[in-house]
Amino acid sequence: MDTFLLALTRLQDWRNIIDIALVSMIFYVVLLLFRGTQAVQLARGILVIFVITLIVSQTVQLTAFNWLLSKSTSLVLVAIPVIFQPEIRRALERVGRTAPLLVRRGDNAGTQRVINEVIKAVEQMSDHRHGALIVFEGGTGLGEFIDRGVAIDAEVSSELLTTIFYPNTALHDGAVIISGMRIAAASCVLPLTQRELSDSQMGTRHRAAIGVTEQADALTVVVSEETGNISVARNGRILRLDSSRLRTLLSDFYRP
Repeated sequence: MDTFLLALTRLQDWRNIIDIALVSMIFYVVLLLFRGTQAVQLARGILVIFVITLIVSQTVQLTAFNWLLSKSTSLVLVAIPVIFQPEIRRALERVGRTAPLLVRRGDNAGTQRVINEVIKAVEQMSDHRHGALIVFEGGTGLGEFIDRGVAIDAEVSSELLTTIFYPNTALHDGAVIISGMRIAAASCVLPLTQRELSDSQMGTRHRAAIGVTEQADALTVVVSEETGNISVARNGRILRLDSSRLRTLLSDFYRP
């Protein structure tokens, strides 16, 4: 009770209130950045182990055990960045994404032409159930994935897209990356998400579509080879939609 009253008296200083608010905001932002990733489960496990260890060390006076804990603090500080390396990298990339739409500058007519060509190709591939994976580059560059693909550097056209993704062609297995108003590369290999997908009809293409949006502010369009369904992934999330909604999302993506 005395400790609680002492804490209340300290809150009378406005600097302590700001201090608590800043610490709370930092924890909130960290949890927000790690939400929906495997880091949440890892953090829970570490927290459980920490609480159990703290209770044991405080209730039972074990000299050797307490000495081991005191010497292990530095090792834990080194291990945390190693364990959470993918999540920390993703969080820093999100923080570093300033003015993500500057890369997508261009005249409105050119943007609409790209959107029209993509939608036309997606509708044709959906009708014929030809699998496709199209990535729209955002502010975060996708150069590492473009370099691993086959360079195209051509204007976006429905004929070219449907030809690339035609079954059994040399470039159909992989992703097409659109950078600005042009097709940068085809047959690109993308990282796969480690999340469990609730929809059993979603396969490797959908995992790749989600995976690249977890690492960059890209937008991906997927056509399912099994069902012909059209899906869009952004910020690590994916939803199924029709071509009219796809036009709206692409327009919002390109809007400066």
